[in-house]
Amino acid sequence: MADEGKRSRSRRFLPPDPRVEGPHRLTPQIALRVGLLGAVALGVFAVLFLRLWALQVLSGNDYLQAALKNQLRTVRLESPRGPIQDRHGRVLVTNQPGTVVRIWPADLPKQGRYTELRRLSEILDLPLARISAEIRKRRGDPLTPVTLPVPVTEQQVNYIMERRAQFPGVQIADTYLRRYTHGALAAHVLGHVGEISEEQLKGRLKQGYRAGDKIGQGGVEAKFDRFLRGRPGLAQLRVDSLGRPQSAPTENREPSAGHAVRLTLDLKLQQAAERALRDWIARAREQDDCEGCWAANGGAIVALDPRNGAVRAMASAPSYHPSLYVGRVDEEELARAGLRPSTAESRNVPSLNRAIAGVYPAGSTFKPVTAIAAMQERLIGAFDRLSCDPVFEAYKQVFHNWNPGYAGELALAAALEQSCDTYFYRLGLQFYELPEDRGQPLQAWASKFGFGKATGLDIGGEEPGLLPTIPWKKRFFEDEEARLWKPGDSIQLAIGQGDLQVTPLQLARFFALVANGGSLVTPHLVRGVYQVGAGGSSSVPLRRLSPPRPTRIALDQTGLEAVRDGLYLATHGANGTATPVFGGYPISISGKTGTAEKATRLPGWSFTGLVDQAWWCGYGPTDKPELVVCVLIENGGHGGSVAAPAALEVFSEYFGIPAPAQYELPELTD
Repeated sequence: MADEGKRSRSRRFLPPDPRVEGPHRLTPQIALRVGLLGAVALGVFAVLFLRLWALQVLSGNDYLQAALKNQLRTVRLESPRGPIQDRHGRVLVTNQPGTVVRIWPADLPKQGRYTELRRLSEILDLPLARISAEIRKRRGDPLTPVTLPVPVTEQQVNYIMERRAQFPGVQIADTYLRRYTHGALAAHVLGHVGEISEEQLKGRLKQGYRAGDKIGQGGVEAKFDRFLRGRPGLAQLRVDSLGRPQSAPTENREPSAGHAVRLTLDLKLQQAAERALRDWIARAREQDDCEGCWAANGGAIVALDPRNGAVRAMASAPSYHPSLYVGRVDEEELARAGLRPSTAESRNVPSLNRAIAGVYPAGSTFKPVTAIAAMQERLIGAFDRLSCDPVFEAYKQVFHNWNPGYAGELALAAALEQSCDTYFYRLGLQFYELPEDRGQPLQAWASKFGFGKATGLDIGGEEPGLLPTIPWKKRFFEDEEARLWKPGDSIQLAIGQGDLQVTPLQLARFFALVANGGSLVTPHLVRGVYQVGAGGSSSVPLRRLSPPRPTRIALDQTGLEAVRDGLYLATHGANGTATPVFGGYPISISGKTGTAEKATRLPGWSFTGLVDQAWWCGYGPTDKPELVVCVLIENGGHGGSVAAPAALEVFSEYFGIPAPAQYELPELTD
């Protein structure tokens, strides 16, 4: 027992076993770590406290104002669009007050939205699907109002205003509607106005345009929109949580009216051109001896100043009324007017400005081009004589003169007087047979005269036409045979046929060059931008929009004078193709008829056939030209029968001297 007691006591004094973990104790290292963690925690809480103190005490007023501003809505105030005037300041387009209904999509109730819109559609007689479609366009921009495309009556306005609580998100607003003071006059030149599209908006945001703005959609309205549109104003409107107005709008910036755009057009001359075009299209349909003339249904007239290129009249038929795009745009009405793709062709495409975008073979109006080019290339002299036979044969091809009753030799002026085809066929063959290193000088000169390219008209929308060349044929045709330039190509081009395509404006520009002695002018329609004064007057010019200076082309003046002599004989000579029209007019007029064959499918025809397009282009007075007129009547037959008389009516208006009451028209004139 004593031994056991000794063993028990001896265990108390044994040294600690290093393999056994001792109790946890607060060491200096642990104390340091705990202190650092506490300091970090205190720092974080101090930063949070200071930030909350800054938000509450230092910036409290600022955030209070921001909260109050959430009750304010910025509204764009529409600016009145500037007027469009003729060269004398007579108004062609202006504004009239109107009322519109606007919907703020963000303010429409979530519950009962469909019911509200359905009631609104019944009141405005506007299909619900149309309203929904307009709202869907703004899905990405709920804070911009949607203007419904429908004019509203006083009764409709009163009904909605008396029940404003039933139409949250619906606003009655004043607006400006375009008014075309002379109806459809110059519709293609003026254009129309419509709401900016998403595609148009993409490139104009930096210019200050916003969704819902009105923008020009063609013609002068589009090209000079930056001057016409003005600057919209800004106003603030206090609203409640549902977006309902709680106060009258407070203007921050007044809207600035747009400037007036003054054109080079002459109102009276434009009216005369459109009247002449309409009347002589109708007269063309009445011709008994003209195959296909019963289908005459379109045309164009261009009148310009040959000294500077100012366009005095530009008419195109068929036309349309721009008021169809004002206020409520009715798709059915647009379709009936031929202004939609589904109906455009059946109405002969009324939206097409044939003066600048209609392309046609030039026919004999191109012969002066051939004559000048031939003399410049020394293929013929001004007084050299060539045969004018009923038939011309080259490379086993036979070409006929339009007048089979004449045979003999003619100088250039007489060839233009009689419009002898076989004379110019010979010139075409000479161009074809030139050495290869000479290129194609006829086309080169025609290009210098502006064919095959846009004239640079300031409202745009031009077609360049087509000046056929060897490289063009190689690019255009795949068949090896068709890609070859053949003798017939040059022969046909010499009389303005074949693949040649020109616009009436291009031909008018060329005849201006002949009239002014060799300067190629740039046609233009806009004279300048003017400040709108009291009563709509615009006497203060803000910007003169001068066209480029005419390009002087080095031409042999002897040869050019021979062409001018030929154009005078064509309207006054014994064998002139337009002498019956212009020979008795007191003012001397010079010009050239043209009858161009164009492949056309007429209504009721199951095939495409060649139909005559009637041309006349010229200028007056002969000795000191002031006006060039170029007339085209589609499917109109011979130029001397319908195009020349239409041109005479335009000259009559310009000079203030009526045309002879009666004149005998030739039965068959080129």
